[in-house]
Amino acid sequence: MRPTIAFKLAMAAIVMVVLCLGTMAWVTSRNIEKGFIAYLNELQDQHLDQVKDILTEQYRVRGNFDWLRGNPRALNELIAQRNGDIHPEADDPPPRLEDTPEQAGPPPRSDDEPPGRRDPRFDTDQNRPRAFPPPRTRRPPPADPFGFGPRLSLHDAEGRPVIGPPNPGPGQVRAIEIDGRVVGTLTLIPLREIPAPSAVGFVRGQIHDILWLAGALVLLSALLAVWLARRMLRPIAALRKVTESIARGKLDARAPLIGRDELADLAQHVNTMAMALETNEQQRRKMLADVSHELRTPLSVIRGEIEALQDGIRVADAKALASLHQEVLRLNKLVDDLYQLTLADAGDLHYQKQRIDLAQLVMEMTDNFRARAAMAGLQLIFRPPQRDVTIVADAGRLAQVINNLLENSLRYTDAGGSIVASLRVDGLHAELSVEDSAPGVPEGAHKLLFERLYRVDQARSRSRGGSGLGLSICKSLVEAQGGTIVALASTLGGLKMLVRLPMSSEER
Repeated sequence: MRPTIAFKLAMAAIVMVVLCLGTMAWVTSRNIEKGFIAYLNELQDQHLDQVKDILTEQYRVRGNFDWLRGNPRALNELIAQRNGDIHPEADDPPPRLEDTPEQAGPPPRSDDEPPGRRDPRFDTDQNRPRAFPPPRTRRPPPADPFGFGPRLSLHDAEGRPVIGPPNPGPGQVRAIEIDGRVVGTLTLIPLREIPAPSAVGFVRGQIHDILWLAGALVLLSALLAVWLARRMLRPIAALRKVTESIARGKLDARAPLIGRDELADLAQHVNTMAMALETNEQQRRKMLADVSHELRTPLSVIRGEIEALQDGIRVADAKALASLHQEVLRLNKLVDDLYQLTLADAGDLHYQKQRIDLAQLVMEMTDNFRARAAMAGLQLIFRPPQRDVTIVADAGRLAQVINNLLENSLRYTDAGGSIVASLRVDGLHAELSVEDSAPGVPEGAHKLLFERLYRVDQARSRSRGGSGLGLSICKSLVEAQGGTIVALASTLGGLKMLVRLPMSSEER
């Protein structure tokens, strides 16, 4: 079984906690040991000052250190006396009252002893012996009250060793001075490790407690990491189910939004993607149905015309051939438009961008449509800009856009109306608008005009030769040039198409 993301996250968290706690426990134990040794060295520095004072006093009394030479036990006794461990001048505690013969009285007489006979030792005369307490005993002084051991050395004024090693090495040094004259030097080598077993036990106990605490924290962190990993990855499990449903074609599946973190954002993006896929699928099905319908109409007309000619119902004259030719042209126009959209969607349309004078291009296009507009009873007006408008674009593709816009206005504007094409500069963009008079587009249908095969009036639009793909092609071509196109209500009562294209860097 492959490891899950929750397992990997939990293990990563546990490893990090173990490393952190292990490092912390090791550093803490080392610091405790070093700190304890530093504390002992500081304490022994104070004891060294006491030893210095004792030796200074003894030197004043004795006049030299000969009494101490080779006899460190004498120094230990002086230190013990100073600390109150022994009292050489004090007797042992007095005997108890029942131990003295005066208070204790004669021993009890046995039954076999004749009356009147007593132990002469207990006679009341002055010659009877007295009982004394046992001889006084001393408690032995400690071997090394301050725990200096061989680390302490004393040298006299001539540098000769009195006690300790002759060459002690670096350490704490105290000079013993008498009336400004150095009579001896005390040297104490610092501790490098914990000497006493009790102190070692204390430090080890502290380290043991730290390790137990670290182990408990590791266990607690492991449980918490597993819980957090499962809780954090619940949205991923939901996302996995949604993506599996989408992969099976169930595009209406949506992921629940849990929390407000990055996983919630990911779930929102997945839902947006699912909605886009669902919309695209609906549009694809609708487009297939519309394309089938659009192709069926001219094919049905062509089939009916041919069958009528075969059956002799119609005569194969010029009128019949013109009707067939018109349907073939309509079918060819639809196929060409579909091919253009397919190339635009696949990104296979090639553009040859160059610097062009947009005003000159629009004026030439409107001149080409002016005769047809007059025949349809429409007035075509071009309002040029007040300055030169130079853009970088594909002149052929842009001419196709202008041609489609003018063609739509010419085809769907009622006779007696007008078509106005105007060009102006708005900041860093050139704005081209093509607007016409009535009839207009119902409110809310302006955005739908760029959908493929959409028609406001299906029958009327088809009868005028529209395929329903012209504005979709215009949108793809304009966006490929870095511009935008929108449909708005015209002040003339009809429709206004507004195209915005970026100006060239020189014009900016």
